[in-house]
Amino acid sequence: MSSDAPKILLVDDDKDLLQLIAMRLSAAGYAVATADSGESALASLAVSRPQLVITDLRMHGMDGLALFDAIHRHAPSLPVVILTAHGTIPEAVAATRRGVFSFLTKPFDSKLLLDTVADALRLSSPPAGGQGEDWRAGIITRSPAMEDLLAQARRVAASDASVCIYGQSGTGKELLARAIHRASRRSGAPFVAVNCSAIPEGLLESELFGHRKGSFTGATQDRRGLFQAAQSGTLFLDEVGDMPLAIQVKLLRALEERVVRPVGSNEAVAVDVRIISATHRRLEERIAAGEFREDLYYRLNVVKLSLPALAERREDIPLLATHFLERMAERYGRPRLAFSPEAMQRLVSASWPGNVRQLLNVVEQSVALSATEVVPASLVNQALDARDSSLTPLDEARRAFERDYLVRILKITSGNVTQAARLAGRNRTEFYRLLERHALEPGMFKGAAQLH
Repeated sequence: MSSDAPKILLVDDDKDLLQLIAMRLSAAGYAVATADSGESALASLAVSRPQLVITDLRMHGMDGLALFDAIHRHAPSLPVVILTAHGTIPEAVAATRRGVFSFLTKPFDSKLLLDTVADALRLSSPPAGGQGEDWRAGIITRSPAMEDLLAQARRVAASDASVCIYGQSGTGKELLARAIHRASRRSGAPFVAVNCSAIPEGLLESELFGHRKGSFTGATQDRRGLFQAAQSGTLFLDEVGDMPLAIQVKLLRALEERVVRPVGSNEAVAVDVRIISATHRRLEERIAAGEFREDLYYRLNVVKLSLPALAERREDIPLLATHFLERMAERYGRPRLAFSPEAMQRLVSASWPGNVRQLLNVVEQSVALSATEVVPASLVNQALDARDSSLTPLDEARRAFERDYLVRILKITSGNVTQAARLAGRNRTEFYRLLERHALEPGMFKGAAQLH
């Protein structure tokens, strides 16, 4: 089966029916993973994100609607189809109102099932464009939260809707903006970025809209602004929350009228650009403080994408650290560099207030100072210059977060139970008991990049 086959997670506690539906879907060309409970399905989703979930409604333990609610909290764009032998009109209406894609009553016609699957996959799959994964080049992740965000980004890229990316400093907002541009119909035109907080107010208007010769001291010739430089492409307004109010008024006019007026000119110039903005600030608070225009907010915030902090996608830290290490090793001409296990553990457990940008800095400093081929934990500690860890020891963690803790550890150790148990401060017997309680199978985490 092609690795590009759409991936479906099928959930049912009736093993015979589970096998039958899986065979039908596989025969139709889909890559199918199965789970015999809602808890097991959540464990599978923690490892790999499918494009569709099909679940029975009535199951022992977590039922289909409870599973949907759990999925919807973390992956709101992932479509869910619910099957039941006990379907009623009220149940179907309630389910679809909550966001369930479709509700099918058993026994169902195979054609109806396959038609429903095709409709759901049209919703969740990226539009045809032949780019493969090139559009997201440079974004390294195996985090379900990031994968769901990227699925939303790919979908919105097909439109011309304005996008506002929220995230802490260093999370990669410009990287995501460039990915959206590459996935859009404007990918062949320029991507132009401007940091609205880095340019003085007196120069920002000229930078954005251009100026005419003699319009102010130092304007010795006509100059195109960034709107014109981005013609037919994408203009990325980084830290738009710091834009001065006077410029906000002119930006709003440019967006509404699709024209710009260079400083010192009486003539408007038509522009065709897609706007992607980004901020680490809460714009709603800026509006309440009178520092950001509400009408501009609604123009920019048509689609809101929120980038998780690095501490919220901790399973990505080994991937990112290794990627940065390879980059730095090549730069410094030291191809055999590697982190010691203790150094990697320290990286995984650090608090990362500076996010991915800080991780890159720590890796580069560690490489620059390392006298051996194995980067020790002492250099990582020195580069971090911090002692706090945001990972709580397992025996102190709240029961409600126990499962997430186990998932993180299994991802970090790629399913190695001995290492995971040692990291959690538990012996193997206790650790296996915890895994069983949460329907977690170590084998699911051994390099699981795809559903099988």
